[in-house]
This record gives sequence, structure tokens and C-alpha cells, in this order.
Amino acid sequence: MHTISRPASGFPTARIEHRDGGLPVEVSLVAQLGHGAGDDLFRQTGRHQRGQASFIDALDEPSARIAATDFARGESTALFSFAVGPEGHPFHRHAGHRVFTAVSGSGGTRLCFSSASHASMEASPTAFVDALQHVEIPPDCLFTVRFGGGTWHRFMPLKPGHPALFALSCHTDERGGIDDPALAVLVASGKADIPSLTELLPDTVLAHLQAHPARAETIPTIALSLDGPPGALKALACSVVRRSAGRLRGLAEAWRTASGFIARRGHAVTELAAAPAGSLLSSQLNDGFEHEDSFELVLHASNLRGQLASDLLADVLEGFLSNRPSGVSGLMRLRNVLVRPLRLRTSPLGCPVSSLLSPDRDNLFAGRYPVLDQAIDPRGLHAQVLLGADDRHLRFRSCVGVRIAGNEARITLGTRVQARNRFGRCYMACIEGVHRRYVSPAMLCLAVEHAQRRLHPATDRATAVAF
Repeated sequence: MHTISRPASGFPTARIEHRDGGLPVEVSLVAQLGHGAGDDLFRQTGRHQRGQASFIDALDEPSARIAATDFARGESTALFSFAVGPEGHPFHRHAGHRVFTAVSGSGGTRLCFSSASHASMEASPTAFVDALQHVEIPPDCLFTVRFGGGTWHRFMPLKPGHPALFALSCHTDERGGIDDPALAVLVASGKADIPSLTELLPDTVLAHLQAHPARAETIPTIALSLDGPPGALKALACSVVRRSAGRLRGLAEAWRTASGFIARRGHAVTELAAAPAGSLLSSQLNDGFEHEDSFELVLHASNLRGQLASDLLADVLEGFLSNRPSGVSGLMRLRNVLVRPLRLRTSPLGCPVSSLLSPDRDNLFAGRYPVLDQAIDPRGLHAQVLLGADDRHLRFRSCVGVRIAGNEARITLGTRVQARNRFGRCYMACIEGVHRRYVSPAMLCLAVEHAQRRLHPATDRATAVAF
């Protein structure tokens, strides 16, 4: 087949017209990534994709819904991720239009399209092959694809042993072109996935393709490139290097584990000069203490939905237990290892609230949380609890309080520490800075965040890892 190459001043773009006047296929090459980046990205994103709650592995096209439709609010689009591995995937089509951005594997990618109509294929299975055209994408490239509903397509690697691509696909109108009533109901419920929106080739056409396989060299093909003209020595040499790099990076990637984090800057935590008036902490350790701090976080009362101070306090205490800052947990694990030989008290919780894990059930707040003392305003505007424990080297007392006044809810965490010996004073001198600047404010922030999620569960569907 004769090949003609010409330079492109912008993004190299392939355009394939639809046989029946429908929307054309448009493929644009955007950027060349680092050597081996395509295979590496495929493996990285594959692990994260498998961790999605909406992950589904079907039709040789593992996929996950990232953003669903919300027809009640006028949102008819949906966002999916999908991957195509070294074996490619079968020919199929969708009723709606498709727009996706993808990265090719380190062996390059072949995109196969056919605009043959269902009627023409019923008349003759060869109509599918007659309308078939290919677009070839170089290794490790970022590219975009857009095509209309009803276009048959298949994606596969150019070279064996490499994945075809990883993509993010925007379904511009999830209801577009759907005639099946059952599928329309599924889409309207927001539960449609890529397999349910997919139609495979008719058996007659599949049988024809198996009996008469289409050879790639006989199919009209548009090859896009950024390194040099497709087929030129430079492009071929680059392709060899990228395939080798892809295999090496793939071996290294196989040893990694999937990890991801969501960081959120929460409400501002302010350090107070002294404990609030009326705090239970004010009457504790008055014979002398080496450390005292008090932190406050303010919420607008509209976020409380009429919740009493005692109810909010219970949710905050639960937040100390179940929404712990990962950094504080790590510091506590290190501290426990270091002090265990000294027979000091250990706990997985940060010290200001570690007594919440006490087995003592003599004085419980909200029927669940062990406390040393508690005070609840009968009007429901103020509630506080006193926590604490005695150890061989120090004694500590902490007060967690909630006060609702006007349009504000003030949540406070204050701590006093009394050293019992010289080691206790040295211990406090070592940890005071990190306790004041990080431990207490981080714990208070995430505990309040947990309390807010209990009040507004629909506003936070992901687990936030802060501090």
C-alpha cells in the first residue's frame, strides 16, 4: 500500500468520515511522553482502577465509573476510566457519542473503526470490512479520540507483549441514542457501566471475520507521529527503545503497591492563651504542671442542624477514635516501641484522648465513652468531658468541650501535663513542640471533620486523609 507522509503544524490529527453521514472519527496526537511511560502508566492506573468501588472487568476492557450522571440536577454526562491490555478487546459500539483521552502503551496502539450500519451488515457481512479503517498511535503518546454513536471500534497494541492503552472517557450524553427501555431505566438510575452500554458485533459478522480474517496491511490506515515520519529510521529506532524501556519499567512497577491519598485543608484550629472559662481543666493539677495548651475550632451553627452540644461532643469523641491523623498514629507507634522497655503506658491514640480506650466503665459519657468527669448544660448549649491518666513519669488531663453560642459552635481541646520525676520533665521537653504544633490541632481537626460527616454524609463520599 502506498504511503504518503506530510508535516502537521498543530496536533497531528486523523479524520475518518462516516459512510452514512454521521459524525466522523477524530483522533489527535497531543504529546510524546517519556520512554516506557505508557506501560508504566497502564500498570499504575490499573491498580487504582481495581480499587474503585465501581470497578468492573468485562469484555476485555476493565473499567470504573469515576463520576456518575445526576439527571435531577441536569447532569447527563458521566466519566469512566478504562484500560485495554495486550490482547486488545473485541469490536463493539455504543449508542451515545464518545470522547476520551488516552495514553498508548510502549508498543504503540492500533485504533480500528467501522461505520457500517446494522442494515448493511445484515445485507452482507463484508460491509463491515469494507468500511473498516485504522489509525496508528506511536508508543507512549497522549492522544484524544472522538466519534459518534453507533461507530464500531476496537483497540489493540501495535506490538505484542504491551498494553494497548489507558483512557479517561467522557460520555457526553448518557441517554443519547438509547432505544432499549430496560437500558434507559438503568441509565436513568445512574447505575449504567461500560459493559451495559456496549453492543457486540452480530454473530454473522463475527463468523465472517473468523473465516476471512482482515489483514492489517490491506486496511486503509492513517499513522500519526511526533518523532518523525511514520516508518522512518528515527521513528523505528525510537519505537525499539520505548518498547525496551516499557518492559523494564513494567518490571519495576510490578513491585509497587497501589496507594493514594486525599488531603483536605480543614477548618482553622486556633491556639488559645488559656482554657475557656468554666473548663473542667481549670481545676486539674493545680499543685503544678509543666505543660498546658488549649485549641479551638469554630463551626457555623447552620452546620449543626439543630444538634445539641452533647450530641456534637459525642460525635467528636467518636472522631478521635475512628478518624485519627495518620501522622499521629505513626508517632504513637514509634513512641510505644521506645517506651515499652521502660514499662510506660502505651496506646494507639494520641495522648490527649488516649483514655477513651480505658476499660473503666464507672463514668461514661453518652453511655459509651469512659471519662473522669463530665458537665452538660440542661439547655443543650454546653457540654464537656474530662479525660486523662496517670503514668510512671507523668500525669495528664484533657478537656474536650462544645459550646454553642449565637451562630457559632466552639469545639475545644485543652491539655495539662504534670511531670512526676526528672524523666517526665525530659520527656515533655522532647515532645512539647510537636504536641503543641501538630498532635493536638491535627486530632481536633479530624475529629470535628468526622462529626460533620455524620451530619452531612452525602457531602463527602471519599475518605479524606489529612495532616
